[in-house]
Amino acid sequence: MKDPVFTGAGVAIITPFLSTGEVNYEEFGRMIDHQITHGTDAIIVCGTTGESSTLHDKEHREVVAWCCKYVDHRVPVIAGVGSNDTAYAIELTRFAKECGADAGLSVTPYYNKTTQRGLVAHYTAIADSCDLPIILYNVPSRTGVCFTADTLYELSKHPNINGLKAASGNFSLLASVMAKCGDDLNVWSGNDDQIVPLMSLGGKGVISVLSNVAPQQTHNITELCFQNRYPEAAKLQLQFHNLIDALFCEVNPIPVKKAMELLGWNAGDLRLPLVAPTEEHIDLLRRELDAAGCKI
Repeated sequence: MKDPVFTGAGVAIITPFLSTGEVNYEEFGRMIDHQITHGTDAIIVCGTTGESSTLHDKEHREVVAWCCKYVDHRVPVIAGVGSNDTAYAIELTRFAKECGADAGLSVTPYYNKTTQRGLVAHYTAIADSCDLPIILYNVPSRTGVCFTADTLYELSKHPNINGLKAASGNFSLLASVMAKCGDDLNVWSGNDDQIVPLMSLGGKGVISVLSNVAPQQTHNITELCFQNRYPEAAKLQLQFHNLIDALFCEVNPIPVKKAMELLGWNAGDLRLPLVAPTEEHIDLLRRELDAAGCKI
């Protein structure tokens, strides 16, 4: 049995930028404080929602180090350490460990992809490189590669592989994975619209985009599940269904960064190739934020 890195709702936090294009650390600190004050159980930094793909190496490392220092063990910090280059993923994983991160989130190799045997070799090399707990990230819609249940079972045997962020939307796969791996692989939902059904199978919570704009409510959904109050959890999740859809009306993190701005945060611009959402989608976000009662 492996103790999960965290339970509940972890925020896949945005990275705010100044008008000069640099990271806005003052606003980033305000966001982190707001998240922790409002129930967020973990901070996931430099993930997809944090625009990790357009943070250059020096920035990526600075943001991870700064976040770990600022959070100061108030909640777990999970650093994005994934790459389609195994050697670079190992470098980032070791760096996150040195910074005091509690775990690394490591996405499957994208573009060059690999076979299932390659996935086992890739993650085994990373997990062997240091004792930082690793959360595997399965998001085939972005990477073009998907774990099989057998591959996850094989990887679950490694003591440093703590769990899986599941964002395939394939519940048949998830059921197979959880049946095979049991307590040797913790599972978190990577989709905000699937928190309750995944937790009903034994999931440990969610790594959430919604938490950026509704941290307390997202935490509450998971807490109700842990209390076995699934009808209430389902009702609360469905109250946020339209907002969740709106937060994915364009490629993440385009909508959530605009939603943060609409709520009064200095989120800053997106980095190309991401561009601002359409006016139609901005109006949609404004309506759904208001309908859900979201505010700072």
